[in-house]
Amino acid sequence: MNHYAPWRYALMVVLIILGVIYALPNFYGADPALQLQTKSGVPFTLEQQEKVTEVLTEQHVEPIAVTQESSALLIRFKNTEDQLKAQSYVQAVLGEGVTVALNLAPRTPAWLRALNAEPMKLGLDLRGGIHFLYHVDVDAMYQEQLNTDVRAMGEALRKKTIRYMRIGIIPQADKTPDGGIMIAFRNEEDRAQALSVLERDDFHAYQFTTSKQNDRYFIQAIFQHTAALALAEQAMTQNLTTLRNRVNALGVSEPVIQQQGRDQISVDLPGIQDSARAKEIIGKVATVRLQLVDMIHDPQGPVPVGDTRFMYEGRPYLLYNEVVLRGRSILSATTITDENGRPAVSIRAGGGEVSRFNQITAENVGRPMATVYVETKMTSKMVDGKVITKTQEEPRVINIATINSALGNSFQISGMESTYAAKNLALLLRSGAYSVPIAPVSERTIGPSLGAENIHAGTLACEMGLLFVAVFMLFYYHVFGLIANCALLLNVIFIVAIMSSLGATLTLPGIAAIVLTVGMAVDANVLINERIREELRNGISPQASIAAGYQRAFVTIVDANVTTLIVALILFSLGTGSVQGFAITLIIGLMTSMVTAIFFTRGLVNIIYGRKRVTSLSIGITVQS
Repeated sequence: MNHYAPWRYALMVVLIILGVIYALPNFYGADPALQLQTKSGVPFTLEQQEKVTEVLTEQHVEPIAVTQESSALLIRFKNTEDQLKAQSYVQAVLGEGVTVALNLAPRTPAWLRALNAEPMKLGLDLRGGIHFLYHVDVDAMYQEQLNTDVRAMGEALRKKTIRYMRIGIIPQADKTPDGGIMIAFRNEEDRAQALSVLERDDFHAYQFTTSKQNDRYFIQAIFQHTAALALAEQAMTQNLTTLRNRVNALGVSEPVIQQQGRDQISVDLPGIQDSARAKEIIGKVATVRLQLVDMIHDPQGPVPVGDTRFMYEGRPYLLYNEVVLRGRSILSATTITDENGRPAVSIRAGGGEVSRFNQITAENVGRPMATVYVETKMTSKMVDGKVITKTQEEPRVINIATINSALGNSFQISGMESTYAAKNLALLLRSGAYSVPIAPVSERTIGPSLGAENIHAGTLACEMGLLFVAVFMLFYYHVFGLIANCALLLNVIFIVAIMSSLGATLTLPGIAAIVLTVGMAVDANVLINERIREELRNGISPQASIAAGYQRAFVTIVDANVTTLIVALILFSLGTGSVQGFAITLIIGLMTSMVTAIFFTRGLVNIIYGRKRVTSLSIGITVQS
């Protein structure tokens, strides 16, 4: 009655072996390390490795080991203090061509790595680091799109020589993306021609309606909600890409950058403690643009239409507002030293603006051209109890040089204040500007020691939870309690193994979910054991009681776990950050607990009592059959 087919026992053994193998890497620990990667992807030479080792020895920072892994160089250290010291030394020696990332290098043996067995990733609250939350100004993006389309619609009508009285933006109501563009005409004929042109042209994001007021005829182009959502999604995707590029430049391994809600981005930087540097690189919105200098008008007199006055090296200059080349056309930027020994940035450009750039510079040989550094800053102020965030551009001239010949896709920007400024500008130009302005909402720094304390506290909670539950089950259910304890231990092993295999991140709430799962897993065995006890009290034979106990408790166990699983899935889909970490661990724990509490315990019970003439069961009651 109570026995498994041989293949089921074989499956139990295979699952236990796999669970132990893929959970093992988490018990070996990890070393603080630096992961060095050339930006070209070329492996490190022996000479470079020796140079790194030599500079670390000179600075009295002794690495545990230096190993080449694929195209990366991995340097292990005894503690995080040595790791942080070494980062600045190594970066200074190898220069900008190498990314130096802080990392934790697992001590996993080679035979486990050969089986792709890796430890779980640790979340920010366990490893230490910095958390940023940024607000994306989606409303500014809508406004910019409307401004662009106002110019485009006006130009489309002028090309067809269709007269209109005025064109402007309809104000957005309560900051919802239902704004649009209003065009006024003197007569119905012009309006009809304009409507035909606009509907044929590339303005599919708008819904066109007509109206008449007094003797004026109007076209309303309303920005459709679906188009607004698509535009916001595109902008968020571009901002996420830019953020990842900037975080990579910071040298962070395993960063977590994800969208939260409609207009927020969460950034987790494990292992980073220099929040000032992180904010400078992530938060700064900067680019450059090249503009011709107006040599006709007096820079100290009235500013003519189409010009802007700038100060450079204590003197006023007039620049034409027309931009010759924008920062978005820049493909790469590196720090160099110019012919005067001063820091400069070498730039390679691409895209549609390059041919125009070449033409304009060819037509203006011998004339000065300015490089304008533009930094966009976010300012917040309280208005009627609400925080209003605005963007403000702060342009300044960093270089004025004479055009000696037509410029192509490669040139350099000189006149930088320092090597540090040149490096920052090159980094920002490489990673690109944000398509939509962002503003910091919150910042949280977690030190490595606090992360270690969280790990210790979480591990202690798991151990104490397992211990108390195991003692209770053993005392109350005897042999059946021992079997339940084996299932509990297997459940924790399987949770760790699955999370490690999936590359899931373990957080402090995730540890809480494991502790919760321990209690829920043993609850299933309590139901089974109590059902078996009830059958024994009713005078049923031990073998029949075992079969009935598992069969009749099964539906109750499944119902209880399915309802909890539904809640966990809702938490995962609607939650963010730590809530998702809790939910994913709980989901995995629910799955494994059903397998261990039913399949594995039944197998162990069958091994002990199956196919035998049994007169009593060691389950905490004395009922003789």
